[in-house]
Amino acid sequence: MALNNNHALTAEEQALLTPDRIIEILKQGNDDFYNNRLTVKNTMERAREVVHGQFPMALILSCLDSRVPVEDIFHCGLGDLLVGRMAGAIANADMIGGMEYVCTTLRTKLIVVLGHENCGAIRMAIDDFELGNFTGLLNRIKPTVNKCKINYTGETPSTNTEFVDLVCRATIKQMVQDIRKSSLILKELEEKGELKIIGAYYNLHSGQVEFFNDSSDTT
Repeated sequence: MALNNNHALTAEEQALLTPDRIIEILKQGNDDFYNNRLTVKNTMERAREVVHGQFPMALILSCLDSRVPVEDIFHCGLGDLLVGRMAGAIANADMIGGMEYVCTTLRTKLIVVLGHENCGAIRMAIDDFELGNFTGLLNRIKPTVNKCKINYTGETPSTNTEFVDLVCRATIKQMVQDIRKSSLILKELEEKGELKIIGAYYNLHSGQVEFFNDSSDTT
């Protein structure tokens, strides 16, 4: 099933989509993005279509970073995606509550934890940075930093892009596991095949998104 680029996703179209099919749609959309095949989708016609209802196919948990324009990198328009943003793409209790709401009420079938190359929050956690309330968020990342240090043989400051990349990928996978562990609602939906929760990594240089095949490995 291909989506019509000229209108917002309908309830009928959403109902026919499986989580795996949505992943394929996102992959194709990202292919359009990094190959510069974007078309205009966020029009006022679309805006009027979604005034009285929305049927989004996926929720993307992204970082706050301005270099990660989620709808653009997946070539999606109004009504296609829900986007939650948190520094480091960290899933806190409020974010997970929102996921429970959209997956049960709006019938959204895919959750993607989308981290990215050279993430500032990841680098700050590696450097033990502290700043008011931001410190608490960074503390969610630091256990993963410490795990990554165990088997890493190189230097581990934030200036080492290889280590930063390792921690970023491990944090994405950890967030996927944290979502499952923190929400019986989402876990049960996934076990029934009505939902998938996966990780993905955005390369700032290429514009490509890499989807993780197995997010259960947090090392």
